[in-house]
Parts: sequence; C-alpha cells; structure tokens
Amino acid sequence: MKPALRRGWRRRCPNCGSGPLMKGFLKVRDHCPVCRETFSHHRADDGPAYLTILIVGHLSAPLMGSVWMAWQPEPLVLFTVFAIGTVALSLYLLPRLKGAMVAFQWARYMHGFGAGGA
Repeated sequence: MKPALRRGWRRRCPNCGSGPLMKGFLKVRDHCPVCRETFSHHRADDGPAYLTILIVGHLSAPLMGSVWMAWQPEPLVLFTVFAIGTVALSLYLLPRLKGAMVAFQWARYMHGFGAGGA
C-alpha cells in the first residue's frame, strides 16, 4: 500500500507510477494513459477537502496563536500573512490528498478497483 500512496501523493498512477493520475487540478482521469488502469469508479468525493481542512486548521491555528503571543503583530498583518499561507497550503495539499485517496482506494480494491483482475 505504501508505494501506491506515494505514487498517489505525487499524482501518478498507483499501478504503474509513471502515468499521470490527474487530468486537471482535481479532475481524475478515466484511465491511465500508460498502463490503461481504470480510475472512473473512484469515490474520493469530499474526503480530500475534509483532510485538507483538518491538516491546515491544525497547523495554522496554533501557529497563529504562537505568532500573536510572541510578536503581537498588527491584526491586519497577521490576517494577511495567515490568509495567504492557509490558501497556499490548501492549494498545495488538495490535489495530493485526492491522489493519495484514489491510490488508497485502488490499493484496498474499494469501489470496484480490482474487480477485473487488476
């Protein structure tokens, strides 16, 4: 499962590791262009968004409190820096977590993966 998750995190096919998993920012391809593994029946849905919120929230909230207690910057400066940081981290994590979730489903033969003997 670890190689599949690593490949999914890199947004690569969990089967071969060389084909791209995503067609766009968050759109999963119907199949791998290299090994022809089918991805059309994945069910990532809202899971990657929930995980992104969980991770970004648990990182930014304590960090914001620590920055406020240590330096007490102007509230507008604090808001601006953390708004940019949380948006950037969210945009970085979201497609990677979606790839990892599709790879997890593939590795566990969930939702029709592996039904054709793959």
